[in-house]
Amino acid sequence: MAQDRREGRGRDRDERDSEFVDKLVHINRVAKVVKGGRRFGFAALVVVGDQKGRVGFGHGKAREVPEAIRKATESAKREMIFVPLRSGRTLHHDVEGRHGAGRVLLRAAKAGTGIIAGGPMRAVFETLGVHDVVAKSMGTSNPYNMVRATFDALKRQMHPKDVAAHRGIKYSTLQARRGAVATEE
Repeated sequence: MAQDRREGRGRDRDERDSEFVDKLVHINRVAKVVKGGRRFGFAALVVVGDQKGRVGFGHGKAREVPEAIRKATESAKREMIFVPLRSGRTLHHDVEGRHGAGRVLLRAAKAGTGIIAGGPMRAVFETLGVHDVVAKSMGTSNPYNMVRATFDALKRQMHPKDVAAHRGIKYSTLQARRGAVATEE
């Protein structure tokens, strides 16, 4: 009977893990020079998401590549954030993010635009579940800083209900204003 419980627990963990999509963004080989020569290690940057608005990134280091990727994936699953999406396909508003020398600009896009973004940012959007977005990296091309700047921008993303509550107005009033601005353009 204890065997059945253990098997069931493992199956639940596999189902929970299967709901996430992970993408390897960058792998770095580092060498430590010792008396006998060089010792190589690997560092991996992985982005994990459920394609429904939750996403996280992780960094893992080990002597072997698969072990580094596993560590990074586990780290990413622990550090997930939720991002509100408009119609489940794009961002609610344009936003900038910064980290170190990394600066990114994320812009909401209309249906059919697709993901227009560079490598590390593209991985974040694909695992997040965004289908239409325009993104520009204006600083460094370092994948670690680009991913962190993208996450900084995504953390600043606000749902219109939160904006309405912050301003002290009704959500319907805010939506009516949005419709009026759209018709003027």
